[in-house]
Amino acid sequence: MHYSPSEKLEIIKLVEQSDLGVNRTLKELKVHKSTFYKWYQRYRYEGKEGLQRKKSSVLSWNRINDADRDKIVEIALDKPELSSREIAWFITDKLGYYISESSVYRILKANNLVTVAPFNIISAGDKFQDPTRRVNEMWQTDFTYFKIYGWGWYYLSTILDDYSRYIIHWKLCSTMKSNDVQETIDEALLKTELSTVPRLLSDNGSCYISKDLKEYLTEIEMDHVRGRPAHPQTQGKIERYHRTMKNVIKLDNYFSPGQLEQSMHTFVEYYNQKRYHESIHNLTPADVFYGRAERILKRRKKIKTKTLSERKKQNQKLNVNSFKSILF
Repeated sequence: MHYSPSEKLEIIKLVEQSDLGVNRTLKELKVHKSTFYKWYQRYRYEGKEGLQRKKSSVLSWNRINDADRDKIVEIALDKPELSSREIAWFITDKLGYYISESSVYRILKANNLVTVAPFNIISAGDKFQDPTRRVNEMWQTDFTYFKIYGWGWYYLSTILDDYSRYIIHWKLCSTMKSNDVQETIDEALLKTELSTVPRLLSDNGSCYISKDLKEYLTEIEMDHVRGRPAHPQTQGKIERYHRTMKNVIKLDNYFSPGQLEQSMHTFVEYYNQKRYHESIHNLTPADVFYGRAERILKRRKKIKTKTLSERKKQNQKLNVNSFKSILF
């Protein structure tokens, strides 16, 4: 328990005026003897100011130096789209030293650079019953829609790899029919050049339950899994991707399909190659999809160990120098 200076002074006065003796009085007050005598000694030599809590001059072994703190603020100002979590892993991967997510958050908060997300993100409540264990084991697909001024409604068909969250292919369509789904799958298969066709997971939209799509999937030997009606959590990964994407894409207005497609190209490139995804160990979808995950995680572990060791030595040296300056 921490006592304020006024509480410490009151305890000292009570002990001085007590007829019970020091030990018994302190026992009644539930204050340890050694603690009281430290207070009392400081009070005798320094008065009330001696009862103020002293800040330790000893630096924590893991204290982040001022240059690294300034670098965090610099990155946050230069890349405002990055969260404190993403900045932490950006520093590890790009600059080659480790700072924890919580430390980055505290430094940004101290500099008034932590902002509240302007969107309410709703997490999917359930997981898919049969989780994937490798890339291209199962693809998720879904449509979402945009309104383009002067052109009407356009529909975005997307193929997402369930394991890595990598966007394999997307297509902006003027309709939302089974042939649009088929063309999206064809392009995804052409890009990946797979010897084994993955499973397909979709909802129960009319284009996904159509006879034409069923015949097409049978022809290419692709198993089709559909989520339970009124239960979008099954397609939680692609639903979440669409929310994330729309939170960015819909910040602008579009006056032609070409403008929207250009923004989509930019966003998908960022999402696949640069955005750290919390659900896949703060790697990018491309890191997982192209098999770089294990190598990056091993490198991060080495960087963390090296950084903490160097930071400990640096702070120990500063503490020794500070102690010497006090003595001499």
